[in-house]
Amino acid sequence: MKDNMKMIGLSLGLCVAAASFGAEEVKPAAKAAYENSFEKAETDKVPDDMMVLDGAWAVKAEGGNKFLELPGAPLDTFGVLFGPAEKENLAVAARAFGTSKGRRQPVFGVGLGGVGGYRLLVAPGKRAVELWKGDDIVASAPVTWESGGWTMLKLQLRKAKDGEWTVEGKAWKEGAAEPAAWQISHAEKVEPASGRASVWGSPLSGTPIRFDDLKVAAVK
Repeated sequence: MKDNMKMIGLSLGLCVAAASFGAEEVKPAAKAAYENSFEKAETDKVPDDMMVLDGAWAVKAEGGNKFLELPGAPLDTFGVLFGPAEKENLAVAARAFGTSKGRRQPVFGVGLGGVGGYRLLVAPGKRAVELWKGDDIVASAPVTWESGGWTMLKLQLRKAKDGEWTVEGKAWKEGAAEPAAWQISHAEKVEPASGRASVWGSPLSGTPIRFDDLKVAAVK
């Protein structure tokens, strides 16, 4: 009898303890599908788990920090793929660094769904952050960019309801609070194709573009 009473008391204690935490606190944190801060990567190479589409990408180091760098020449658009190949309910995040030269400014961003998927690109020359689907701009929003500073980027693609998907993106200055609302939101009725996440750069200013802290994670 005493043993039974002890078991009942223990069960009640566990229930009370669980109730004292919010649902968000006891819920296991979602694990990232892919993360890379390049701290363990070999310099002057591209990590083996990444696929270079074009461009002389390489891991570089400066001030004790490592990052993936795209040279300032030639002047074209270059990308790198990474992470799992998925078509929905996925988010990619990264931070990017670029500098202007005279009136020339770089274009950079992140993508989902492979080469022909969606890209969230910061275009300082237009003072805008743009959402591209393949070769077409499907949405844009104003953005403030500072030369020589890091920009935080986040893009997600989720299945909203039957026959429709939602693509959302945001960009903000590193060190500032992340915007609570998405700057860009686009409704898509065409089922997306599976593909890997990506980073993209167009060094129009003739100076290198850097990316760091790449992350791909599942979203609801």
